[in-house]
Amino acid sequence: MKEDVKIDGKTAEGFVIPIGKVNLVFVKTDKGLIGCGAFDVNGLEKFAYPAAKVKPSGNSVADINDLLNGTIAAVNPSGEKIGIKVGMSGRDAAKLIV
Repeated sequence: MKEDVKIDGKTAEGFVIPIGKVNLVFVKTDKGLIGCGAFDVNGLEKFAYPAAKVKPSGNSVADINDLLNGTIAAVNPSGEKIGIKVGMSGRDAAKLIV
């Protein structure tokens, strides 16, 4: 499922893709990606694409709200260059890619 995600009056693309018993969840723009723990953010560094993955505030990242309310657990060097930091909220990190 694709949905528009409004962040500070700007729009990012949000995706929730069921894979077995869990969902693959991410928000992306041309400037970067914030995703659930299934993403290899270091693999995206090979393309100099800013990326970070989120640790959920609950049991798992099941939807976009869980993603935005979680905490950044890992960020690649390109993500660090735009200001994404481990420990910040998913929402604050998303503000840096819109």
